[in-house]
Amino acid sequence: MIEFRNFTFQYDSQAEPTLKDIQLTIRPGEKILIMGPSGSGKSTLGKCLNGIIPQNEQGHFTGSLTINGKNFGEASIYDLSLDVGTVLQDTDSQFVGLTVAEDIAFSLENEMIEQKEMRDAVNYWSEKTNLAAQLKKRPQDLSGGQKQRVTMAGVLIDETPILLFDEPLANLDPQTGYEAIQMIDQLYQSQKFTTIIIEHRLEEVLAAPIDRVILMDEGMIIADMTPTELLKSDLLAKYGIREPLYLTALKRAGISLTDFSELTQVDSLVSPEVSAALAKAQGTFRLPAEKKVPLLTLNKVSFGFGAELVIKDIDLTLYQGEMVSLVGHNGAGKSTLSNLITGFHSLQTGRLLWKNHSIAEESIKERADKIGYVLQNSSQMLSKNLIFDEVALGLENRGIDPEIIQAKVLDTLKVCGLYEFRNWPISALSHGQKRRVAIASILVLEPELLILDEPTAGQDYYHYNEMMVFLRQLNQQGITILMITHDMHLMLEHTRRTLVLKDGQIIADKTPADVLSSAELVTSASLRETSLYRLAKNNHLTDAAGFVSAFIQHEEGTDGE
Repeated sequence: MIEFRNFTFQYDSQAEPTLKDIQLTIRPGEKILIMGPSGSGKSTLGKCLNGIIPQNEQGHFTGSLTINGKNFGEASIYDLSLDVGTVLQDTDSQFVGLTVAEDIAFSLENEMIEQKEMRDAVNYWSEKTNLAAQLKKRPQDLSGGQKQRVTMAGVLIDETPILLFDEPLANLDPQTGYEAIQMIDQLYQSQKFTTIIIEHRLEEVLAAPIDRVILMDEGMIIADMTPTELLKSDLLAKYGIREPLYLTALKRAGISLTDFSELTQVDSLVSPEVSAALAKAQGTFRLPAEKKVPLLTLNKVSFGFGAELVIKDIDLTLYQGEMVSLVGHNGAGKSTLSNLITGFHSLQTGRLLWKNHSIAEESIKERADKIGYVLQNSSQMLSKNLIFDEVALGLENRGIDPEIIQAKVLDTLKVCGLYEFRNWPISALSHGQKRRVAIASILVLEPELLILDEPTAGQDYYHYNEMMVFLRQLNQQGITILMITHDMHLMLEHTRRTLVLKDGQIIADKTPADVLSSAELVTSASLRETSLYRLAKNNHLTDAAGFVSAFIQHEEGTDGE
């Protein structure tokens, strides 16, 4: 179906090839995962398959690439779209219809298909993708998971033999991401499309079977093997990709992975030997006692748009030096709560105290001296053309000495992994890089409280780790950090306290392990049980939540050594 032979590709704008001597054969009906760190070439490989390269993004190549009998560079994007259907990471950029039904039908309208046949096809694929009840709604009004299914239905309706998913999990919460992977698998099982998934969230993709994993680094294919072969190798650690947490726990407990024939499903890793080893590894777990000094206090805070309350009677105190995660389903009120704290929404009822003094009357600018806020859609925060100028803007507005600005900006760019791009235009950056610029522009101002809305969304493990190490360093220097997140690994590894928001109310204020060990809270926050918890529960450990906490505490201790 797809064959690369000694294929090398270099963008006209680049000095070096992005893809180097690619040898890859994908057979009809295979389900392939392509993964690798940022800059590995996986997105460029995908663009070669769907015709974006060389039609829209020019460059030159050597070697050969054939896609369902068509030669690379000879077929137009339209011709290739009949063979390769693409679901993009940013679903909003793929919508063209005013309603879900119109969007799904778009390609058939272009083909001037008869109305009845078109309606039958829309109904068929909306049923297949669980969208039958959404057909009259605007695509933009749907949840992240529903938006992705609209895009999938619009691609599936053409019945192309190859489906390409470009980072399908990047903007989805854990439960919605799991459902997306299951949906892709159900469609694959029923239709047997050749399926290619480009993604760096390995554990989440492996929630459904994958035939082969293609691991890329610096434009080359490093490995082409089954998922279990990859998990048994040392390649993930070597190339900076997070292995599933349950495998790390098994290794820590001294269990050899070579004894297992299948490693992709945590529910199959059950035996008396595993149970005994995990219980022995757990040891004791004690959190150090901490002196708590109130920083920000919300007392009986409610807020609504018109008659409908979005935030309902919230009591909350954030303490100096904490690192807290705030979780909840889409629409729970997380962003509204942040906007109340930062002053984008005016307080309606209740009290808002900073170090026991009211800040309800302070302006957005006055609060910004104490509280930094990084939006989920970070592009809304960017106003300059060049990266350096964007990060320097806040310091310039404060009248800081230019030499100090230069030093602070460069230091911040280094820790955010942006130093080498300091003179680049922002327009040339990827989605994840733009997010890091937005975070850098706030971090450089050194606020006492930092609120981050989905700080690691769309980041590969290397940049995720780099960012979180930096945030922990800030936290150790005394900056209090509140992170709105759906990332269970982030919650577990980097915060000691998790707030669960549901329908505008805080329904839990617990340790992350306790939250993720409660089926009710996991459902309420649109999370999923972690593989660590499932590993402990399946092997009948008496305190599964305690095991998760002990493991994370051990990992933190190891990181600090």
